[in-house]
Formats: sequence, C-alpha cells, structure tokens
Amino acid sequence: MSEDTGIYPKLNFEFGTVHPINQTKKYILDILSSIGFNNISGPEIETEEYNFDMLNIKKTHPARQMHDTFYAEDKKYVLRTHTSPVQIRAMLNNKPPMSFASGGKVFRKDDDATHLPMFHQVEGIHIDENVNFAQLKSLIFQIIYEIFNDDIEVRFRPSYFPFTEPSAEVDILSKEGKWLEILGCGIINPVVLENCNIDSKKYSGLAFGLGVERIAMLKYEVVDIRDFYKSNLDFLKQFK
Repeated sequence: MSEDTGIYPKLNFEFGTVHPINQTKKYILDILSSIGFNNISGPEIETEEYNFDMLNIKKTHPARQMHDTFYAEDKKYVLRTHTSPVQIRAMLNNKPPMSFASGGKVFRKDDDATHLPMFHQVEGIHIDENVNFAQLKSLIFQIIYEIFNDDIEVRFRPSYFPFTEPSAEVDILSKEGKWLEILGCGIINPVVLENCNIDSKKYSGLAFGLGVERIAMLKYEVVDIRDFYKSNLDFLKQFK
C-alpha cells in the first residue's frame, strides 16, 4: 500500500443506520419468529382477486373505490392495500397446521399527521384444528407485552372485518390516559378458508395485523408520522 502523500484529501465517512421503521418492522417480525411464525413475503402489486375477492371483500366495499385504492393498468392491478394477500398465497400453497407472518409496504390514499399513502404493516395467521378466540387474545397480549411492557393496559373492542369473524380492535392506554388503537385481529372467516381450499369444518385460524408506523410512533413518542420520511438526518440519527 502506498504511503499517504497528502495529495488527496482525507474523507470523513459517517456510517448510516437502519431506518426506524425498518428497525421496528424487524423487531416485530423477530418477536413473531421467536414464537413460531415463519416469515414470508409477497408482491406489492396485486390483482383484485388476491387483494380483495379471496378475502371476502365484496365489489361494493368502500375500500375498492377509486378514492381509497391505487389502481394500475385500467384497474387490472392494485397497489396492495394490506399485506393480507401474502397470507392468501401462503394458505393456497401450504396445508394446515401453519403459522406465517409477513411485513412490508402497503398503499392507501391517506395523507395527514397519522396516515400516509405508503406505510408498513405486519400481519400474522395461525391455522390448525380448534383455534379459538381465547388463543388469539393470549397471543395478542404476548405480542403487546413484548413490544411495550407487561404493565401496559390493553382492551379489546368488537369490530368488523370481512375476512375475520368475530373481529376485534385492540387498544393500549397511553401515559396521557387516552386509548390508542394499535392493531386489528379476529378468527379467520370460514369463507376465506374455503376460498383457499382449507376445510373450514376441520380447521380454524386466527389473524392479526398492525401498522408498523403506529407502533414506532408510540414506542419513540413521535407525534407526526410524516417525520419518518422527511429525510431529516437530525431526526433519523436519534434511532441508532
């Protein structure tokens, strides 16, 4: 190696860090992996069949309107609105029992302090004989306690999703005394199982999905979701 002659200026390199959203996504997927979920991925551009039809989301559902979903090639394809199509592909290509988790970008026409047109989700499914809501609740508590802490207050609220029945939204109590929604979950609708060639009389399943940005905002006390994507190095350097 030649000696330093001083002809070329010394370059001061600064190592980058993993983006806080990717840190949070990996953290959640690692938790799920540690309790038996296999990590899978799928395409971000989907057909309506996988993104809506197979999930029991009818043609008349508001999510399928042009003002809610990004369509491409004359409505032939959509930018996936959730990571659920990944789970559909997993159910079609595997036989129960199965446990899968997926994380990645999703796209919806939202843009404000708590919503973005592009954000990240992590979803999970578990299918076996005699899966029930008690198992789902136990799993959700386990995930939330691992992400936050085991003294955080959690509540389940009845809700509606076309692909699960019964369904629930899950909230945690903030330090300010406000309930904050962090995920949706439920028992997989038998229609969805049958769509994926799974005998719904023999098998049942649980499913859940959470927004990675929402978890990151709560974990790092970030008020405006848009701060994650402004390329502000002073902001991003906090997450090492």
